[in-house]
Amino acid sequence: MRGLLARRMKFNLLGAFLISMGCAALYKFGVAEPRKRAYAEFYKNYDPIKDFEAMKAAGVFECAPPK
Repeated sequence: MRGLLARRMKFNLLGAFLISMGCAALYKFGVAEPRKRAYAEFYKNYDPIKDFEAMKAAGVFECAPPK
């Protein structure tokens, strides 16, 4: 039983570190990178003036009434 805590602590810390790195990598490549690509693709062709005019025509804004 001598040194049991120290041995278990090394094993558990290594396991926790590897699992956390794996989760971080899965999140980065499974969520963050696809989200970045989706935003980049959306804003590549986005025209804010056209979007504003569409919202203005729909009556979304009180300060800019539809014509």
